[in-house]
Amino acid sequence: MDTGAAGAGLAAGDLSPTTIISRWRFAVSQQYQHLLDKTTPHVLYRWIACLFVAFVDPQIQEISDGPTLPTRGSDEFRPFVRRLPEFKFWYSITKAFCIAFVMTFFSAFDVPVFWPILLFYWVVLFSLTMRRQIAHMVKYRYVPFTFGKQRYDGKKSSPESESVLKD
Repeated sequence: MDTGAAGAGLAAGDLSPTTIISRWRFAVSQQYQHLLDKTTPHVLYRWIACLFVAFVDPQIQEISDGPTLPTRGSDEFRPFVRRLPEFKFWYSITKAFCIAFVMTFFSAFDVPVFWPILLFYWVVLFSLTMRRQIAHMVKYRYVPFTFGKQRYDGKKSSPESESVLKD
C-alpha cells in the first residue's frame, strides 16, 4: 500500500464525494492565497486592476471610520495609525466589485427601483449613520449647535466703573 503524498494515507474507500470536494476546495484556496501573496508587493498593478473592475461595474462600498481619539489617560494618541490596511481595503473593494459584476448576469438581481423606496432607503441609511455620529459627539460632549452651549458675554462691569467711564 502506497502512503505517499498522492495517497495521503487514505484507503480507496475514503474517497467519498464530500472528501473529494473538500480536497478540491482546499487546493483552490491554497492557489488563491498564493496568488494574493504574490500580488501583495505590487501596489500599483493591484490598484490599476481595481480601477479596471470599477469602470466595468461601478459600485460603492462603505468604509469604516478613521482613527479614534484616546479615551483613557493611559492611551496614546496616534492619529496616523491605519485601522484598515491598504491591502485589505484593496482586497475587499475588488471582491465587492467582482461579486456585483457577476450578479449582473442573473435576472434575479435585476429588480426595478421605485423612487420613493430609494428615497426611503437613503433616509434610513442617513439617519442610521448620523445617529452613530451624534452619539459619538454626545459621548465626547461636543455640541455643534448654539443651544446648550455656555455663552461668554465678556467681563461684567461693576456700577462704580460704569460711572467712571461716563464722566
